Amino acid sequence: MPGSQLVNRLQDAGYRVQTVPGPDSLVASAEQEKPIIVLADLASTHAKVPDVIARLRQNTATSHIPVIAFADEKEADLQTAARDAGATLVVNDAAILTHLQPFLEQALRVD
Repeated sequence: MPGSQLVNRLQDAGYRVQTVPGPDSLVASAEQEKPIIVLADLASTHAKVPDVIARLRQNTATSHIPVIAFADEKEADLQTAARDAGATLVVNDAAILTHLQPFLEQALRVD
């Protein structure tokens, strides 16, 4: 359950967190809410999250938003697909809670 723990950790750190009901609503939500970052759980039975990440990247209104994608370490294919789709950072779901702040800083870094 890293997703719900992640929401709690971000809220405790003072971030405004907007969850979406499913991956298919992510692009529309990102267009409307204009987040500074998207954290995407790659494990979904409803949609292929890497495809949604690709749609974020293809949309001119959302292409600039950094995306941290996470999945179980056993899901190497999903992690590779997320990288190929344009995720800014792809991490193991066990590590995201432990290293959240450095991951956020890395994803938000402007070069």
